[in-house]
Amino acid sequence: MITIDLLSVEQIRQRLTTSTIGRRLHLLGEVDSTNVRCQNLARAGAPEGTVVMAEGQSAGRGRRGRTWFSPSGVNLYASVLLRPSLRARELPLISFLASLALVGAIEEQGVQAGIKWPNDIVVDDKKIAGTLVESGMRGEQVEYAVLGVGVNLNVEPEALRVALGSAGVFATSLAAVIGFAVERNAFAAAFLNQLETWLEVWKARGPESLRAAWADRDILAGRHVEVHADGVGLYEGRVLGLDVGGGLVVQDTLGRRRTLVSEGVRPL
Repeated sequence: MITIDLLSVEQIRQRLTTSTIGRRLHLLGEVDSTNVRCQNLARAGAPEGTVVMAEGQSAGRGRRGRTWFSPSGVNLYASVLLRPSLRARELPLISFLASLALVGAIEEQGVQAGIKWPNDIVVDDKKIAGTLVESGMRGEQVEYAVLGVGVNLNVEPEALRVALGSAGVFATSLAAVIGFAVERNAFAAAFLNQLETWLEVWKARGPESLRAAWADRDILAGRHVEVHADGVGLYEGRVLGLDVGGGLVVQDTLGRRRTLVSEGVRPL
């Protein structure tokens, strides 16, 4: 039985080494979605680094509008406000930041994690976390980006199977992997610390440094995959890597190169 430990602003702040990320931290009970709440703050003028966390979500969302199972008191649901100087086509870089920060926080627990394009964090080919980036635009310029993450920390595997059905077989939690409960306040702080570290890498070394680090943790490179594309249907191919915009380049069985933007991909 997993013991529920409540998140604490004070305990998270005690562990923060950041100068910006998380210094404004809103901790809520159960909400519709931390991304929704963070976007509201963004439109009201909140500064970069503002973070919204919640104990649970009633309408948590993943990619392509899918529901993110968000039981109270056991996991991490967080959204971070960034105000980068980017154009719309460069937004995938924000997803890279989120994925790299999550992998870093998980690896601090002694667990090796990988990234499955575009936004899944996996351990032993099972999904343990996901990211969702939403933005506000001013013309072609990004006015703000909200980086949302959901991490299965202490949720029971059986609860995942019940909630997700057949897909629950391919999901896990960090506690299930390491064999004991994860201290959520410590993990939350580790994620925020990692995020600021990767932001500093981006500013110092440029976007290619993020792409290279992401590619080092990519579990799909070179693998045979099945692609589900709206309007096209299913097809198979081999993953060649990323393009400069963060799209996944796949060579199909007829030798054609296709660049994926939001399609579903399953390794075979």
